[in-house]
Amino acid sequence: MNKKEILIRLLKYMLADKRTLAVSCSLLLLASLADVSGPWLIRIFLDDYLANDLFPPQALWGLAAGYIGVTVASGLLHYGYGIRFSRMAVGIVQTIRKRVYSSVLKQPLSAFDFVPIGKLVSRITNDTESLKDMYVTVFATFLKTITLLTVMLGVMLMLSPMLTAVVFLLVPVVIGVMYAYQKRSSPVYRESRDLLSDINAVMSESIQGMSLIQLMAQEENFCRRFEAMTAKRLKAEMRIQRMNGFFLRPLIDLMSGVVLMALVALFGLNGTEVIGVGLLYAFINYLGRVTEPLVELMMRLALLQQAIIAGERLFELMDIKSQQYGDDEQPMQTGTIRFNQVNFSYDDKVQVIKGVDIDVKQGGFLALVGHTGSGKSTLASLMMGFYDVNAGSIELDGRPIGSLSHSSLRQGIAMVQQDPHVMSDTLRENVSLGREVSDASILKALEQAELGDFTRELAKGLDTPLGDGEIGLSAGQKQLLALARVLVEKPKILILDEATANIDSGTEDKVQRVLATLRQDMTVVVIAHRLSTIAEADQILVLHRGEVVERGNHSSLLGQKGRYWQMYELQQASAQLKELEQLAG
Repeated sequence: MNKKEILIRLLKYMLADKRTLAVSCSLLLLASLADVSGPWLIRIFLDDYLANDLFPPQALWGLAAGYIGVTVASGLLHYGYGIRFSRMAVGIVQTIRKRVYSSVLKQPLSAFDFVPIGKLVSRITNDTESLKDMYVTVFATFLKTITLLTVMLGVMLMLSPMLTAVVFLLVPVVIGVMYAYQKRSSPVYRESRDLLSDINAVMSESIQGMSLIQLMAQEENFCRRFEAMTAKRLKAEMRIQRMNGFFLRPLIDLMSGVVLMALVALFGLNGTEVIGVGLLYAFINYLGRVTEPLVELMMRLALLQQAIIAGERLFELMDIKSQQYGDDEQPMQTGTIRFNQVNFSYDDKVQVIKGVDIDVKQGGFLALVGHTGSGKSTLASLMMGFYDVNAGSIELDGRPIGSLSHSSLRQGIAMVQQDPHVMSDTLRENVSLGREVSDASILKALEQAELGDFTRELAKGLDTPLGDGEIGLSAGQKQLLALARVLVEKPKILILDEATANIDSGTEDKVQRVLATLRQDMTVVVIAHRLSTIAEADQILVLHRGEVVERGNHSSLLGQKGRYWQMYELQQASAQLKELEQLAG
């Protein structure tokens, strides 16, 4: 989208609430009429009474009362306009923020494969704040300036067309300056905005990876990298300030000074017979009132540039194609899984999965093993419907995965990841995850996940804050919590992605007992590093560079003495070495 399209799209949000906009503009029009009435009343006093040495008390008291009245009315009307317009503007920003957030949540995971999290967060937060500045400040100032200029020029024409023509020369010159400023400042503001997003992204990722940075003694390197980025942004900001210092007030003040001199020169040439003192006062007053809004509007152009760039980036997020699902709302009845010659690539260049066939019946136990990068987690993501295959087909419950609706797919298949996310919320919310679930069901799920004793020891029970709250969970407790989430609404297919990789043997035994219970109601797919976890699997697939190189159960694969046998022997040797070290210790 070009700048014009972005600006029109932003304006449409403001035009959506026509009633509030109409009331605000009406108040602004009345406020502008009150603004121009004051100098008009003073002109009457100077030209009609003071110049003619006339001082009728009733008329003068009427002028004084009128002047005070229009001044008070102007203040009240401007206040009413500001409050209503600001409320409308903040509401628009909230609407855009919610739509962007909703769009991000509904995007396919492929949209996040190559986007730094810090930059994404910066867009949602900082860019929406820029839009707020545009609506609350820029558009409000623009409406105020245009309305005031229109009213003042109309009044000035009524007073003196000749003097109005002199003042009117200022308007096209200002428009030309504004155009030149916009043309020069746009690329600089874009550069500054992009650099700010990069800085925020680096800060976010550095804080998230603080332990790694300190372990690798890379503090100085990251500091130098951060200093280089901030130095680039400082240069961009200084270029902006130099442009603002040249284009904004100095040029406008110079032009208004020239117009003022022309008005005084006309007064000197024609005298009070043609141009009255009161008329000259009114025009000088109006000129000052016109100049200030123009200067303010010019200064607000900087915010407009930032807002247009922010709007472009936010609309990019809003317009990305959402995750596509099918129309079949029928809940999954079985946990059957079938892959038929599935090929997949993340970037359409390197094939991560090559010709994989899988056939698992209801209640089956499938295990996926292989070295890092062999494609295990990718197969799990394909089962979850996070990505579309490049070739071949996937069927769940005997139906093509692409035909299943969002609700059918998410209720029918669940995944427990290697490092489950724990929200900064209560234990109740961490299990229910926003679902309508009774406390009794949550407690039952925690009991089945072998977290019953842990829950009973908590003083606040289900109301205990987790994450950044009062209680921190171990790696094993996180895995059991993730299983409790699954047990609340039992799916037909459960995928465990390296769920036992970072837990102790005691917690692994608990997970095994929970899995034995779950297998009675669902199909289980386990991606395992510890081969002891999958010894009871009905079918084990050994993956290598995206291909299935061995297939069978634990005993048959050991008998083949291939890759699986090698992995098993290495793990057994490693376990024996640990036992010897413990004995020696």
